[in-house]
Amino acid sequence: MYLNVHSSYSLRYGTIDLDVLIEEACKLGISAMVLTDINNSSACMDFILKGRLAGIRPIVGIEFRNTNHLLYIGIARNKMGMKELNDFLTYHQLCGLVFPEQAPAFEHVYVIYPIQASSYTLNEHEFIGIRPEELGQLFRMNRIMQNKLVALHPVTFHGKMEYRLHHYLRAIDQNTLLTKVSEIAICRETESLRSLEELKILYRGYEYLLENAHQLLANCSTDDYEFGRRNKQIFTDSKANDAMLLERLTMEGMHRRYGIDHAQARKKIEAELAVIKAMDFCAYFLITWDVIHYSRSRGFYHVGRGSGANSTVAYCLDITDVDPIALDLYFERFLNSKRSSPPDFDIDYSWHQREEIQEYLLKRYGIEYTGLLGTISTFKGRSVIREVGKVLGLPKTEIDSFTDPTQDAVNRENPTFLKIKAVSELMDGMPNQRSIHAGGVLVSEEPITFYTALDLPPKAMPTVQWDMYAAEAIGLDKFDILSQRGIGHIKEAVELIRQNKGAIIDIHAVKSFLIDDQINHRLGSSDSIGCFYIESPAMRQLLQKLRCKDYLTLVAASSIIRPGVASSGMMRNYIYYFHHPDEVVYLHPVMQEQLKETYGVMVYQEDVIKVCYHYAGLDLADADVLRRAMSGKYRSRDAFQKLVDKFFLSAKAIGRDEAITEEVWRQISSFAGYSFSKAHSASFAIESYQSLYLKTYFPQEFMVAVLNNYGGFYARWLYVHELKKTGATIHLPCVNNSDEKVSIRASAVYLGLIGIQGLNEQFIRLIPRERKLNGSFRDLPDFIKRTGIGIEQLSILIKVGALRFTGRSKKELLWDSHLYLGGQVKLQKNRELFEVVNKQYTMPELPDECLEDAYQELDLLGYPVTLTTFDMLKTSYRGDVVAKDLLNHVGQTVKMVGLYVCEKTVHTKTQRKMWFGTFLDVDGNFFDTTHFPNRTPVYPFRGYGCYLLLGKVVVDFGVPTIEVEKFAKLPIRDNPIG
Repeated sequence: MYLNVHSSYSLRYGTIDLDVLIEEACKLGISAMVLTDINNSSACMDFILKGRLAGIRPIVGIEFRNTNHLLYIGIARNKMGMKELNDFLTYHQLCGLVFPEQAPAFEHVYVIYPIQASSYTLNEHEFIGIRPEELGQLFRMNRIMQNKLVALHPVTFHGKMEYRLHHYLRAIDQNTLLTKVSEIAICRETESLRSLEELKILYRGYEYLLENAHQLLANCSTDDYEFGRRNKQIFTDSKANDAMLLERLTMEGMHRRYGIDHAQARKKIEAELAVIKAMDFCAYFLITWDVIHYSRSRGFYHVGRGSGANSTVAYCLDITDVDPIALDLYFERFLNSKRSSPPDFDIDYSWHQREEIQEYLLKRYGIEYTGLLGTISTFKGRSVIREVGKVLGLPKTEIDSFTDPTQDAVNRENPTFLKIKAVSELMDGMPNQRSIHAGGVLVSEEPITFYTALDLPPKAMPTVQWDMYAAEAIGLDKFDILSQRGIGHIKEAVELIRQNKGAIIDIHAVKSFLIDDQINHRLGSSDSIGCFYIESPAMRQLLQKLRCKDYLTLVAASSIIRPGVASSGMMRNYIYYFHHPDEVVYLHPVMQEQLKETYGVMVYQEDVIKVCYHYAGLDLADADVLRRAMSGKYRSRDAFQKLVDKFFLSAKAIGRDEAITEEVWRQISSFAGYSFSKAHSASFAIESYQSLYLKTYFPQEFMVAVLNNYGGFYARWLYVHELKKTGATIHLPCVNNSDEKVSIRASAVYLGLIGIQGLNEQFIRLIPRERKLNGSFRDLPDFIKRTGIGIEQLSILIKVGALRFTGRSKKELLWDSHLYLGGQVKLQKNRELFEVVNKQYTMPELPDECLEDAYQELDLLGYPVTLTTFDMLKTSYRGDVVAKDLLNHVGQTVKMVGLYVCEKTVHTKTQRKMWFGTFLDVDGNFFDTTHFPNRTPVYPFRGYGCYLLLGKVVVDFGVPTIEVEKFAKLPIRDNPIG
């Protein structure tokens, strides 16, 4: 009997994929089996669901081991039994404890011990498992114990190839050579899936063992597991009160957002509330509202995005700042009665505030009912080749050659490579380790351990042992509590403005931002460095090509910039028709009515829904299901075809021309896979406008906030450059003025200590704290005494100029520090009764040189401050043309000198590489370059620095670029100190 089956979720141990396990069991006529993966229940719910569909009676449990030592197997008699097992495993996982040698007194669990543990006095629910190869040891057993003995045939692999694969997995897990894996770490060669007939032969003469196992299985069931909406169902004390509270909060929000007499908003809200109540989503909305309410009380800033922004109720609850009525968004894109997968709200917080929100959910709804969502990472790609090569003991150089795709042709004849490739192909896609989802949180109606055990990953918050797909399958809808740097920029900028300017900013007053001429002018000129989602070279080019000066155009731009849309040619079509709207040819008046905003291009997923609804007459729920299906999110081909047929039949029924319908369908099906959620784009655009507002009216504080949240798309030096452009005075780090992060007072900006490479975190924190507690440092000795700093760390601070307040040169300070510390690496902490005055020495003049300073800044900050990179060049040549004049040279070949900002590598249709570059000219203005494969070396760029470029000026929708023919990195002047 199969009481101890391992799937590939027995990580780095079992080899059998869950689907294959069930399929093979069906072929062998196995009607019931127990999935008992090692120290986890990751696959249990999936096994129940799939087993039921296949006609196998799925029983679940857990095998408990301390490292390689098998202790016992727990088999759940029912749902409560699985909770007992999960609770037991969770307790030991969260507390970091080893499992006891003897199992606890479970009430709804059968426990099977290996024969080696037969010295235990067995309780009613406990048994001894006898493997076929252990039948010879039964003479030791008391005959009275026969009813406590069960046939135990573990399953770990399927076939000889997988048994060898098991060895590789064990070597990887043990981080040792294949030949050195201990025998105890490997399963027995007999642990393969066999037919019941084979088992009867193996246990011939001991049939009672099979009968006992059969009886044990007969007493177990998972029929009490019911799947469907498993989320917390009640927020208040009843569903009726939930509905009343949700309606009250929504109507209060409607009055605030739309005014009291907005008939359209009221009608839409009433329709949404009806669906929310009918689908039991009141508690889900209220829990999300509660999170927002709490975070606002803490002064946190959030962005609600994704398909949840299609909901007017969500807008009125302040979950999102996107107005669905203004954007003609469909609620059915988020929630409808025919949606097969659960929706969720994506709520973004600043990167350093997200964990507090997750902790709030855990405390608010109880650790028993709440957990972070897990993920299962798999073995994949060429990293598997590296893993296999390591356990075979191959040298790194050989492994590197095997993982290099350019060497595949050479390696085809290498038997070692072929062997590794065969193993890696078997391993590819197998579960490797459990991890944590980017931000998902689950809040369950029942204790969550009915469904999963919990891990404690590095975040130190309980995490379920399965992923979002398993959660979706059993009916647990996640709350996505995400983070991004852009929100950190905005939140900190608002606080800095309050501190530095005394101004209180309502960053949620978005409607006024959208009609602000200065903000829209900045948007159209693509002066958007530091602004969320619109600062990349590609996005800035797109904004210029569209001459974007309003919110709706930005929403469209946020969609068409997506890789699929751009590569399909839809982006170019959109830009062209944006400038030539009279040339758009619409297939039908309905298409013109619904797609006029996007010039006939289905930019958004919502466009697909619109056309299916308004042109073909499908209801909105069916339209959304069809949209999801065309995006590859529908598993049943038959069900999909029925929807396609319904599209054509419905269109015909309302009198649409069949030929036009065919073409409409062709366009829908070609666009649907590329389109992007309009609600998602609108959410991005709102945040972009908030960033633009701050950059327009408070540019210095905004750029300091960008730096303090570790920038965005570009390297740190570019944000410092952008800060200089605002008129701020940039000061090097200073122990008497700098904090850990970048600080601003009026227009004086001091770079933070955290940006100094090589400076220990201890001193990054200690120096500002000591200064605030006991006043500014008076001189070098005072600084050394009060910080206890050693010569190495002190030298870093001196070289970066952080002790310039002393009035002495860097060379003098380095000399002084060695004299003061003598031969000591660090000052001895002997307390002085009186302050000892050091001897004064007359020194020769040791001036600092600007170029030397710039080199030290380059070394310690990553960029020069005292000089620009252009100032450091050996040549005084700065090009024949600068960026602002490029439109005067279209079609001409020009020479330019540019400071490298970034590059993007793309592959052509023939899989050759080409590059797009971004540079700054000597005036600090951007220009972009294109590097075709036939004109550039294998890799043309040589990192940070200035380049001489020769190329032709071309223009696309009014935006110039340089098609580079030749370019080379320019040398800088030699360091004066060598």
